[in-house]
Amino acid sequence: MTSFMESALRRKPVNVITAETGVDGGGGGDLKRSIGLIGLASIGIGGTIGTGIFFILSEAVPIAGPAVIWSFVIAAIVAGLTALCYAELAGAIPVSGSSYSYAYTTLGEAVAIGVGACLLLEWGVAGAATSVGWSQYVNQFLMNVFNFELPHALANAPEEGGWVNLPAMVLILMCTLLLIRGASESAKVNAAMVAVKLIVLLGFIAIGSFGFDSENLVPFNPHGIGGIGLAASIIFFTFVGLDGVAAAGEEAKNPRRNLPLALMISLIVVTLMYVAVAFVAIGAQPAEEFEGQRAGLAKILENVVGSSWPGTALAVGAIISIFSVTLVSVYGQTRILFAMSRDGMISPVFHKVNPRTLAPVQNTIIVGAVIAILAGFIPINFLAEMTSVGTLAAFVTVSIGVIILRKRAPELPRSFKVPLYPITPILSVLGALWIIVQLRPITLVVFVAWIGLAMIWYVLYARKHSKLEAHVPPVSGGHR
Repeated sequence: MTSFMESALRRKPVNVITAETGVDGGGGGDLKRSIGLIGLASIGIGGTIGTGIFFILSEAVPIAGPAVIWSFVIAAIVAGLTALCYAELAGAIPVSGSSYSYAYTTLGEAVAIGVGACLLLEWGVAGAATSVGWSQYVNQFLMNVFNFELPHALANAPEEGGWVNLPAMVLILMCTLLLIRGASESAKVNAAMVAVKLIVLLGFIAIGSFGFDSENLVPFNPHGIGGIGLAASIIFFTFVGLDGVAAAGEEAKNPRRNLPLALMISLIVVTLMYVAVAFVAIGAQPAEEFEGQRAGLAKILENVVGSSWPGTALAVGAIISIFSVTLVSVYGQTRILFAMSRDGMISPVFHKVNPRTLAPVQNTIIVGAVIAILAGFIPINFLAEMTSVGTLAAFVTVSIGVIILRKRAPELPRSFKVPLYPITPILSVLGALWIIVQLRPITLVVFVAWIGLAMIWYVLYARKHSKLEAHVPPVSGGHR
């Protein structure tokens, strides 16, 4: 066996990745290339818009006050810088592993395992968090239409005084069943849900503007820069959907062209929508009323109009919208684990593909079961912060990876290059690190412990089972 340092630093060759995914027509590739530009952009938009807008304001506004608008802007700037880095790597290495695969080919095997652990937080925990927000809007809809809501015990985690968040678990089950049918089917459903959510949020902006009161913006920044930073760190997990575009690299048509384009389209649409909705929401309702508020945007519309029908319509839109966010989260998690399994980092069961649907069915079922448990029993605020730190850590490695790959493989075909290189990736790293230090100490402690567990896994299992350890490239043909 190779020494530990040799194992930790060994990198997966780019030509091996492109060969096994069949991106350049060289055969191979276990997953069907069935998602076009619109489908890819819908994954980015669908996996991002909804999470923050529909329920994160009740978590972020009490921390930053009306200055939460700046929190969204800061998070968007950092996400934008990172999206540019993702666009370059996605065009050069279009693979399902996303930032895990990028780290493997630039920073080495041990770092890749750490990034894989981050992505478990970024995708799995994000799916749980969004499904918890979904359950709030389901209850709001039931109350408005049927004057009934689920018992507290069945709609809240134990720490919130309930037994289990049943609606959240049901949502994960529905997403799991849809993904089992295949990526193409899921992408079509997601695109339809994206159209609905954009219409609903544009309606919120139009109606909510009639209730705008500048007095609600005073005092604008009651908690100082610390409040803005902490809120930005919590909000940041709402940009996780952008990574979903990269995770679809192995199922994208013409990936070298479409992946960078889809990332840019997603970023522009998401940023404009987030800032506009946040501005209208904070102008239509005093900041102190956001704390503890459930289904907040629906409540705002009800107060503006003086009737329940706009809130009901928005609740329906939120139910559809958050469904698509959760769908992308579960999808992204399965594709990351698929890539890790192909490399020998985790059990081969995650790489088995159904020969009819060309979907990793067993992988999807396992992921769905784990996320459902998290959704049913863990409160949303902790889930949101853990998602943020995992996402940020993964984003840092992507930005560093751009610099390393430019140095080590300058001849590699790149359909997109980050502008203002190397300033853009450096600013991306610094911005992500700044947001990380704004997180609560307990979140960082848990994160460090989580990465420690990942390193133990690497020593005990992944290092020994790595396809690079056996000196053979990971091969395609995972059909079972």
